[in-house]
Amino acid sequence: MLRDCRWYSVSHLSVKQRIDKKRRAALVGGGQKRIDAQHKRGKLTARERVELLLDPESFVESDMFVEHRCSDFNMEQDRNKFPGDSVVTGRGRINGRLVYVFSQQLGFTCVIFFLSCPFSFSQDFTVFGGSLSGAHAQKICKIMDQAMTVGAPVIGLNDSGGARIQEGVESLAGYADIFLRNVMASGVVPQISLIMGPCAGGAVYSPALTDFTFMVKDTSYLFITGPDVVKSVTNEDVTQEELGGAKTHTSVSGVAHHAFENDVEALLNLREFFNFLPLSNQDPAPIRECHDPSDRLVPSLDTIVPLESTKAYDMLDIIQTIVDERDFFEIMPNYAKNIVVGFARMNGRTVGIVGNQPKVASGCLDINSSVKGARFVRFCDAFNIPIITFVDVPGFLPGTAQEYGGIIRHGAKLLFAFAEATVPKITVITRKAYGGAYDVMSSKHLRGDVNYAWPSAEVAVMGAKGAVQIIFRGKENQAEAEAEYVEKFANPFPAAVRGFVDDIIEPGSTRKRICRDLEVLASKKQVNPWKKHANIPL
Repeated sequence: MLRDCRWYSVSHLSVKQRIDKKRRAALVGGGQKRIDAQHKRGKLTARERVELLLDPESFVESDMFVEHRCSDFNMEQDRNKFPGDSVVTGRGRINGRLVYVFSQQLGFTCVIFFLSCPFSFSQDFTVFGGSLSGAHAQKICKIMDQAMTVGAPVIGLNDSGGARIQEGVESLAGYADIFLRNVMASGVVPQISLIMGPCAGGAVYSPALTDFTFMVKDTSYLFITGPDVVKSVTNEDVTQEELGGAKTHTSVSGVAHHAFENDVEALLNLREFFNFLPLSNQDPAPIRECHDPSDRLVPSLDTIVPLESTKAYDMLDIIQTIVDERDFFEIMPNYAKNIVVGFARMNGRTVGIVGNQPKVASGCLDINSSVKGARFVRFCDAFNIPIITFVDVPGFLPGTAQEYGGIIRHGAKLLFAFAEATVPKITVITRKAYGGAYDVMSSKHLRGDVNYAWPSAEVAVMGAKGAVQIIFRGKENQAEAEAEYVEKFANPFPAAVRGFVDDIIEPGSTRKRICRDLEVLASKKQVNPWKKHANIPL
């Protein structure tokens, strides 16, 4: 009996030593040399990113001991296995609020077969950086399932070279498993992707399916195929940065919503951004203590709109002076600049802001701005965030490029999004609201709850000059006819007398009125007719 007890003690000690050894190995990923190399590139490791993103000592890791199951190409050898594989997963808290997170890491070493790899992105990239294996996918899927079960957001810190070639179809199946969960979680819990390194091949589609995609300048890239493959197939010479860098995706393609200078800035801004979001579609918009009086008047707004209807002004000046403490988190600030979207707070309550930007293309709606606005409106509606819309729109942008590109279909997306939304919707017409664009921008006809007009508002089919040329074609004294048209239509009264705007308000009282309306609308309940799902004009 004594001998058996000794055997048990030795055995138990051996298991504990093995656990400690595995845990230490998991904590250093691919080894200290690769951690040092990561730091030399100005990048944090996967674990450092998680620690910076989450509240101190709040991270609870899952599946630390999971290893890949591949046995081909000598992958079964111990030197090619790392506890946790190539991703760190778990849950934690941001400002005390629950969140699930995964962080891909650049610590997995093995041979890359460049000749047969459509996902390769650099000839000298000799680390299988965050490449996805079956085990890697299993870990991500597990936390996504848990997040949907408990109702908590998912944040992915992406740094991946695509599918792990040695695993073949198993890695591709892993991507599909993640994609399915991205789709199932859409509209259930917020999903955020932060791209912190190269993401190639299948790795790019999970971020594309999430609600928001942020990037880090100069170190993060998104592309289906890398520069070498592009060169071999199309004979185009293009750099990683030109093909899929942060500037490309935040200003040209519209794939990413924001870009930050470095890892630290990105993670700290992500913490701030997280504060605007509810944890799930079952939660109301977050409310925090507000020290900015809800009845604060803003006299500067009384003169912000120029007397000349063709003169531009900055819609951001209006937004920032109305919201709490000038705190406005703009989404996609460098893409489709003729529309402004982002998050702010009114009397402590999170709101989504949409506004035409007269400084760019006179605030006209075009293909890109319509899609940008529609996606943002649909996110707000999915997660119970009230929408405030500032309107100064002369119409849809004319031209063959827009018509051939499908402005009719794409413009309908924004119309669809506003009409479908059942959250509180408050609209303020600051100046022009012309033609079909007036209808689209959260008009009373699309179930706007409260619609205001400033005295400078012009609600009409088109501008006075164009209208006069049509109505009084061939007649003399066009100037007199134009003045008559302005008197009758280029003002807020035609809409007000028909009840299409609820009130004509002094600009300086806008904040006070909106805060009061949001308080009333907090109990709003509106449902759409039952359907399996709508058929938005994609």
